[in-house]
Amino acid sequence: MSGEKLDDALVRTLVEYRDGNFCVLTGAGISAESGIPTFRGTEGYWTLGSRNYMPEEMATESMFRTLPEEVWRWYLYRFGICQKFEPNAAHWALSSLESTLEARFALVTQNIDGLHRRAGSSLERTYCIHGDAAFVRCAGSCGVGLLPLPDLGLRDAQTALSERDIQALHCPQCGDWLRPHVLWFDEYYDEPLYRAESALRAAARSDVLLVIGTSGATNLPSQIGELCLRQGSVIIDVNPEPNPFTNLAQRARRGHFAQGAASKMVPAIVSVLRGEGGNGA
Repeated sequence: MSGEKLDDALVRTLVEYRDGNFCVLTGAGISAESGIPTFRGTEGYWTLGSRNYMPEEMATESMFRTLPEEVWRWYLYRFGICQKFEPNAAHWALSSLESTLEARFALVTQNIDGLHRRAGSSLERTYCIHGDAAFVRCAGSCGVGLLPLPDLGLRDAQTALSERDIQALHCPQCGDWLRPHVLWFDEYYDEPLYRAESALRAAARSDVLLVIGTSGATNLPSQIGELCLRQGSVIIDVNPEPNPFTNLAQRARRGHFAQGAASKMVPAIVSVLRGEGGNGA
């Protein structure tokens, strides 16, 4: 049980809505507390020749069609970094909350690192709206579906693809390249691949939107926040610093800004919702 003390008003709201429907929205902040870089700084650069490419350039279908081996080298390096880190207390707390709320719980995550899944969150109620690094799919149109990411070992930034690697990264059905199961910057949210409509439906039926470690900079999370604001959901923003979702919570009929680290605040919140303590104490 967490020792983090929550604001009394937040505790009263949590107790009042224990029997309600919860939609949880997570972003890079929750994974950063496990040590995973956001890849928006120097960690995200990828050098080709004399030029540094940003993630917004590497993570595109256009780049993949032009330089598939380089895109795969970049992703295998990134995925390898993610595998080194473990779920933190916030991931585990959300998994326990799902086991308590069951059908009243939905988790919408922007993170592709799989830490929620590794902490026990179910595939059924976890909507990975930006994809999941554990899976690949055919870059063509053969319809092979999602496949596990081939185990090619941990990579550093200098490791070139071998012929064996290249073979493993081609579709077993049609022979086209496999691609990471991630939403690229020049692509759009959809339901079949990224469960976008499911995420919006979960938000539409929610009594409480619990936002953790994201500022809502991308389109679908922003839509979720505005939808919950319009319908009068309670909005709880957990973040170390004020952000656009903090403003949304302040505009909500009932909203709270739980300022602090997710690994401390989320277990305290879940403890109250599970009836394990009055104020995280």
